[in-house]
Amino acid sequence: MKMDIKTENGISVAKLYGEIDHHCAAGLRKELDRYIISAQPRTLAMDLNSISFMDSSGIGLIMGRSKLMKECGGRLEVWHPQPYIRRVLKLSGIERLVRIV
Repeated sequence: MKMDIKTENGISVAKLYGEIDHHCAAGLRKELDRYIISAQPRTLAMDLNSISFMDSSGIGLIMGRSKLMKECGGRLEVWHPQPYIRRVLKLSGIERLVRIV
């Protein structure tokens, strides 16, 4: 799983590539948590445009990072999910926790 983090217009954007499943979620979690704790971004956007598959571990990944961002005084957004991933997010109710753009 590949991830790039850049800052655009004051927002930290984590662009993810490939698939989010139980095999790669732990590594993403560690890398994102390390970034959140060290950089303390006001807003972190997870850009899912290049994600081709996501299972329930992706929901857990988003929920956990949302909680950490709130604890650090920031917020999490999810950007550009593919249509089927958007449906999964909507069914999970995660849109009550994070803004989906």
